[in-house]
Amino acid sequence: MSLALKNRYWILRHGKSIPNERGIVVSSIENGTRPEFQLAPDGVNQAQIAGISFKKELQANNIALANVRICYSPFSRTTHTAKFVATELNIPFDGSQCKVIDDLRERYFGPSFELLSHDKYAEIWELDAKDPFVGPEGGESVKDVAGRLAKTMAVIESEFEGCAILVVSHGDPLQILQTVMHAANKHKEPTSDDLASILAAVQVAPILSQHRQYALNTGELRRVI
Repeated sequence: MSLALKNRYWILRHGKSIPNERGIVVSSIENGTRPEFQLAPDGVNQAQIAGISFKKELQANNIALANVRICYSPFSRTTHTAKFVATELNIPFDGSQCKVIDDLRERYFGPSFELLSHDKYAEIWELDAKDPFVGPEGGESVKDVAGRLAKTMAVIESEFEGCAILVVSHGDPLQILQTVMHAANKHKEPTSDDLASILAAVQVAPILSQHRQYALNTGELRRVI
């Protein structure tokens, strides 16, 4: 079977941010929403290019701008990215077509990684590959993030119908989202038509531990399924 979704989905990792430029981990909601951690100049350019690319995708699929919804993480770098995309599409950012969703926030990597070198990501991903149910100390595991993203997808599906949804989020959450969505699309057991149930069924270690195969570059736009 394949997933019968009411909407079509694209994902966008935020453009190159000031934390990316500085090479530091900014993953807590307190730090992530600080204005000084928004997009770097290169990231602004990436966000604008992503907006142009998304507009072309909409035109190629004959999707009217009225049917576009932009759902984004509350972090400064994702909010900044979503604003530039909305501008390219000529959609009012403070209108009903753009929605901030808290559960699209960055994966929290814990106090032992926060504001330190992003070289430490390798340690986290090694831990994920061994056991995606165990996160870095004080931080979120892959399973934790998968759970909140699955809930978000179910909510979006219940709220909108016949829309093109652009999900603007972060590297790890978007890797994990793709992992569960692709697994759900291949899920063979006809246990339920309920998206939340199907997404819950695929949140098992052998699937979740593979999330790095869906890595995105900053500013990368991708169609999901």
